[in-house]
Amino acid sequence: MVGRRVAFLPRHGVSHRIPPHRIPYRANIWALKKLGVKRIVAVSAMGGLRPEYEIGDLVLPDQFIDWTRGRPSTFYDGPVVIHTSLADPFCPELRGLLLETARETDFQVHGQGTCLSFEGPRFSTRAESRVFREVLGADLLSMTLVPEVALTRELGICYATCSVVTDLDVWGKEAVQANEVTRVMEENGPRLAKLLLRVIPRIPETQGCTCGRGTRPLFSHTEKHDSSLF
Repeated sequence: MVGRRVAFLPRHGVSHRIPPHRIPYRANIWALKKLGVKRIVAVSAMGGLRPEYEIGDLVLPDQFIDWTRGRPSTFYDGPVVIHTSLADPFCPELRGLLLETARETDFQVHGQGTCLSFEGPRFSTRAESRVFREVLGADLLSMTLVPEVALTRELGICYATCSVVTDLDVWGKEAVQANEVTRVMEENGPRLAKLLLRVIPRIPETQGCTCGRGTRPLFSHTEKHDSSLF
C-alpha cells in the first residue's frame, strides 16, 4: 500500500494447517512486534449468538470472555511479573475508524459485542451454546481471539478485530459445518479487502489511544531470554 508499510501474518499458517489450540500465538505477536508493527487489525470468522445477527454481518467486539484452557497468555513467565489492565481490551481508536469505514461499505455492521473465546477445534454443544448466550451473555464465539488480544496489550500494540458472522452456532436452525464457515469467509473476502484498503490510510501515524501506555519493556534486564519464550 502506497505510503504505508503493512505486514500480513496468517495465524493458521499457509493453507490453514494449524488448528486454533496449536497456533503459536506468542511467536506470532512477537514477530509482528519485531517488524515494527504498532497496530493490528485482525480478521476472524466467528459464530453469532444474537438473533439480530445475520450470516455475513460484521461485528466489532469491545469485550471478551476467556473460556480457553492452558494457552500461554503472557510474555512474562518470570522473573519479571506484569499485571496488565484489560478493562477495555480493544483499541478504541482502531474500533472507531473501522466502524466509520465499515459503514461506507456494504457490510451490515454492529459496533460492539462481547466475544467468548473457547478452545476448539470442535464446535459447541447445544448445552454450551445456551450457557454462552443465556448465562454468560456472550454475543460471539471465537477460537482465536484469546490470547492474541492480551498479548498485544502487553507489548503496547493496538488491536481490533473484524468479526464476520459465519454461522449461528447450534442455537440456530442448523448445526455448524466447517465447509459453510469457509464458504462465508471466502464470499466476504472482497468486502473485507475493500474495508482494509480504505481504513489503513486513515490510521494516524501517532497512536491517539492509551494502548501503549503503562507497559514495561519486555525483558527489562536482558534480551538473552528471547529464544526461551517459544
